[in-house]
Amino acid sequence: MTAIQAAAPFAWPVRIYWEDTDAGGVVYHASYLRFLERARTEWLRALGVDQGALKERTGLAFMVRGMQLDFLRPALLDDELQVTVEVRERRAASILFAQSIRRADGTELLRAEVRVACVDIRRMLPMRIPPGTIPGFDN
Repeated sequence: MTAIQAAAPFAWPVRIYWEDTDAGGVVYHASYLRFLERARTEWLRALGVDQGALKERTGLAFMVRGMQLDFLRPALLDDELQVTVEVRERRAASILFAQSIRRADGTELLRAEVRVACVDIRRMLPMRIPPGTIPGFDN
């Protein structure tokens, strides 16, 4: 287990605006994907990883390879949410995340597993995550 895996889940706050909802004020299902992505991006940023600089320096980027979502309860207009990120598994070229979205009162709204692959952008091929790319990972 790495230092990242042993740490408490990373959390990122989100507030629901009209643009996130359907006509009834219920969060549109695709909006959850943006919230999950933002939390993973902010997790990397909190670790000091600049994804733009990584791409420029190495030609590599992280891309979603697969995901499983369980929609448990709806989020609504003006809800304050916490989106969590937790590393479940680290492979040579990918990371499996467990993520959740909860209301401020702790009610779980969504549970997700997201596998992100390290990809050579020019060739669109998976590549080993270079040593030192993500602080705290054993490379």
